[in-house]
Amino acid sequence: MSTETRSKGKDKPIIERVTECPECGSSQLAQDYDRGEFICEECGLVIDDQYIDQGPEWRAFDMKQEENRARAGPAMTEMMHDRGLSTKIDDSNRDSQGRALSNSKKSQMYRLRKWQRRSRVSGARESTLISALSEIKRLASTMGLPNHVKERSASIYRKAVEKNLIRGRSVKIVATAVLYTACRELDLPRTLDEFAEVTEFDRKEIGRTYRFLKWELNMKLEPTKPQNYLQKFCNELKLGGEVKKLAEQILNRAEEEELLSGKGPTGLAAAAIYIAGIKVDERRTQIEIADVADVTEVTVRNRYKELADELDLTVDV
Repeated sequence: MSTETRSKGKDKPIIERVTECPECGSSQLAQDYDRGEFICEECGLVIDDQYIDQGPEWRAFDMKQEENRARAGPAMTEMMHDRGLSTKIDDSNRDSQGRALSNSKKSQMYRLRKWQRRSRVSGARESTLISALSEIKRLASTMGLPNHVKERSASIYRKAVEKNLIRGRSVKIVATAVLYTACRELDLPRTLDEFAEVTEFDRKEIGRTYRFLKWELNMKLEPTKPQNYLQKFCNELKLGGEVKKLAEQILNRAEEEELLSGKGPTGLAAAAIYIAGIKVDERRTQIEIADVADVTEVTVRNRYKELADELDLTVDV
């Protein structure tokens, strides 16, 4: 825990961030709300006797109460065309005292909501942005991608719009490419083939659009490492953490020996998992691993033999 305390000087107070007790060095700090003090739980030192509570003045006992009593809106998000900063007319059809509106007032509020929604979209550019963000959200949901990937994808798409890189291209193909770019940038193991399976585009078209955006936006992306695929493949093969750990050690050694360059990361990850599974007696066949890694059985066999020979590994097949 950390907090900010005031140290009184001759001219003006200085705000200092406290992360540990100045007396005993402990990081076990706590707030005493009844006395307005900030204390050390280890030695009992009162670090600040005029501590200001930065939280709300109300209490909530469930999520519904918290939503009703909060007076601030949601956080900014790149997944909305206006970043969530515009206002919205409530749909409850009740006045400020909670009483139901009359029929005439309901009709008036309906018209106001309709014009308010229309006014939020100022032109064709924002309308296209809404379509793109909706496609990013749909694709991310289909592929089970987390929120921070969606946020980063939306940010990349906005940059592409600002540089006028979208003109003449399908909104859907660009949305797919920026989502793949975000996965690459955030080290999330997703291949072009996986994107091709859930979209109407083939991997070559997605890859071509991705390379164009990367070049025009001057993005420095490191090549995908086979280590990034280990957790995903092990989960799908129902292998334990010991296999993943040993496979990572094998790939780290191969990287030190400069054996990874020029070879597909998925094939190398599959080969390392195959060797590690044999070593810890959690065997999976080459066909099973090849299916999960979306490579051929021949690729798994060739890569595991290369790793075994170059790293002097004994593999009892």
